[in-house]
Amino acid sequence: MFKRLREDINCVFDRDPAARNSFEILTSYPGLHALMWHRVSHFLWSIGLKWLGRMLSQFVRFLTGIEIHPGAKIGRRFFIDHGMGIVIGETAVIGDDVTLYHGVTLGGTSWSKGKRHPTLGNDVVIGAGAKVLGPITLANGARVGSNAVVVRDVPENATVVGIPGHIVSTKIKDAGSEKREAFAKKIGFDAYGTSSGMPDPVANAIDIMLDHIHAMDSQMQNMCKSLKSLGSELDVVELPDLGGCDISSTEPLPEHVETDDSKESLKE
Repeated sequence: MFKRLREDINCVFDRDPAARNSFEILTSYPGLHALMWHRVSHFLWSIGLKWLGRMLSQFVRFLTGIEIHPGAKIGRRFFIDHGMGIVIGETAVIGDDVTLYHGVTLGGTSWSKGKRHPTLGNDVVIGAGAKVLGPITLANGARVGSNAVVVRDVPENATVVGIPGHIVSTKIKDAGSEKREAFAKKIGFDAYGTSSGMPDPVANAIDIMLDHIHAMDSQMQNMCKSLKSLGSELDVVELPDLGGCDISSTEPLPEHVETDDSKESLKE
């Protein structure tokens, strides 16, 4: 019992940078409280005391805002971040090292008895507000974006976004990716710190631009070498620093965002 509790506390430290100490986790993390009481209610459910298990789960729902049916099966190192509004149905099965954020629903799409809730593999992460519905399977390492609605199986290590949920391809390094990253560093731009599992169309467009600029840069270097071999003297020009590579937007900024113009109007 204490070994499992220590394991649960350690997984909070691993996945929540705001966690400061074990006492704080034990006293102020509703996800941990819900998980601890679920083990009790699940035991009561499994030995036939179904009403008592259900009443205990409802009491814990009142205390934590997290509703876990006592019939749900949950693996080790399960982490619920924030937790408010999470619903886990009766026939849901959750593997090891799974993370759920607030507002997630593991629900059913049928009124018939039997398996009607999702099965999550190991190392699955489901973002805030996402709905995973029906007797589907999310394989090991699957990721679900915030507010997505998933109604079909998700293969291993895939990322699902949107309504209805659709699989977005994982970013794979191609033959030119290392060359592209090196050139990006050369001109002072780095868009590769973001997660490769969440594709960004702007980053993809910039990738293409970097490929094109790299080709032009190579051609210019070859031209300079050819001119030097013919006896021409060329000045060495360093590439300018592009700074933050700011991209202008035609859409107006929200009212709470200050601009230079707004500051000047306040001075007047």
